[in-house]
Amino acid sequence: MVQADTKAIVQEVGLRDGLQAAACTMPTKDKIRWIDAAYQAGVRHMEIASFVPPRLLPQMADAAEVVTYAKGYHDLVITALVPNEKGALNALAAGVHRIVVPISVSHAHSLANVHKTPAAMVEEFGKIRTLIANQKNPINLVAGLSTVFGCTLQGIVSLQAVCDIVEKCLEAGADIIALADTTGHATPLQVSQTIAAVKKIAGSKFTSMHFHDTRGMGLPNTLVALEHGIREFDASLGGLGGCPNAPGATGNVVTEDLVYMLESMGYATGIDLAKLVAMRDIIRQALPNEPLYGFIARAGIPISYPFIQS
Repeated sequence: MVQADTKAIVQEVGLRDGLQAAACTMPTKDKIRWIDAAYQAGVRHMEIASFVPPRLLPQMADAAEVVTYAKGYHDLVITALVPNEKGALNALAAGVHRIVVPISVSHAHSLANVHKTPAAMVEEFGKIRTLIANQKNPINLVAGLSTVFGCTLQGIVSLQAVCDIVEKCLEAGADIIALADTTGHATPLQVSQTIAAVKKIAGSKFTSMHFHDTRGMGLPNTLVALEHGIREFDASLGGLGGCPNAPGATGNVVTEDLVYMLESMGYATGIDLAKLVAMRDIIRQALPNEPLYGFIARAGIPISYPFIQS
C-alpha cells in the first residue's frame, strides 16, 4: 500500500484536545514554545484552542493570546473549537482560519459535554454559519461529529444516527465533515462501514478523521481510513488527550507514531520526525506529571526510516 508523492495532512491537536484533559494548566509561554517547535518541525495545521468560559476550562483561558501569536506564521492553518455563538464570535475576533463545532451523535454525551441535545447543537451550528457568512475573510466551518463509533455514557451509537446528523449539518452549511472516535470504541470494520455510508451523503466535504487510541486501534483505523481516501488526521504529541465528559476515554493517536507510519508508507506529511520527537521535552518540562505515550519515542527512529521500495 505504498503511496509515493501522496500528501497527507496531520493536524496537531495537542494544544487543544491534549491540554483540555490535563490536570494542570500549561503556561502560555510553553504553548508558544510548542507552536514554534511544531512549526519548525513542519507542522502546518494546528488545532490550538477552545473558546469556552475560563471557569469551565481554565486550560484554555489564554485562547485569544495563543491564536494571535500563531497568526505570525502566515502559512499555518489555525483551527479552534467553539461550542456556541459566543465562542464563535471570540474565535473570529482572534482570527482563526477554521472553526470546528463539537456535535455529539450520542444524546447522553451531548448533554454532558455541552448541555444541549444533538438537535440543539445542529441549530447552534446553523447560527454560527450565519456569523461566518458576514466575515470578510473566508472561514471554514467544520462539523466535528463526536462519539460516532460508540459512547461510554450511552453505549451503542447507530450508523443511522450518524448519517442523520451528517445530513442535518450539511443542510446547516457545513464546509467540512469530520468524524471522531471520542471514546476509542471504533474498530476497523466499523470505520470502513461508517466512512462508506457518510461518503455517500457528504461526498468531498467529508475529509477528516479523529481517532483515540484507548484500545490500541488508532493506527489500524487510520489505515482503513486511508484506504477509503481520507487524507487528514488529527493527532496529539505524546498521545495527550481525552474528553473530560467521556469516562474512560484516553488520549489521541500519537502524532509521532502517525507521522512515522504515514511517511513509511510513502505519504508526504512535510513533518520532520526527529524534531517532532524532540518536542516532547516541552511537555515534560511544562507538565511533568502528565504521562506521555508513543512507540517511536520509546524505541527510537530506526536507521531504515523511511524505507520505501517501489
